[in-house]
Amino acid sequence: MTQWLDPVEQRAWQAIVALMTRIPGALDTRLQRESGLTHFEFRVLSLLSEEAGHRLQLSDLAHKANASLSRLSHVVSKLERLGWARRDTTAGRRGVYAVLTDEGFEKVIEAAPGYVDAVRRLVLDGLTEKQTAHMAVLGESLSDRLNRILVEDGD
Repeated sequence: MTQWLDPVEQRAWQAIVALMTRIPGALDTRLQRESGLTHFEFRVLSLLSEEAGHRLQLSDLAHKANASLSRLSHVVSKLERLGWARRDTTAGRRGVYAVLTDEGFEKVIEAAPGYVDAVRRLVLDGLTEKQTAHMAVLGESLSDRLNRILVEDGD
């Protein structure tokens, strides 16, 4: 028999749902207006910019971006058309790499200040340092648990 959420659990869940649904849209709106990028496109470019050689195997990039390989492949195709990324293979190695182009790196640099400002305004400025640190611990714990469950379930 299902055990319903108690009032505190219900409050916690409703807060998470509100954040999951409102923050991505707000970030998309800001990034689209200022840089012509979606939040996910910025995330992919940003992740590549942080890697040595600005390259990462597509499967590893999908994992880091919390995306399916199919979704990531679609976005990388768009980024290729825009000249911000390219696909590459390395002789003797399995898998395809996404590589950030110089133009893609410039795009990340251009978009980053607006992104950081939006993150601060939408989330971090409303928290104390202690709350931010606590949220980091909670977020990492929830993310680790979710990853374990999804691996166990084969998702």
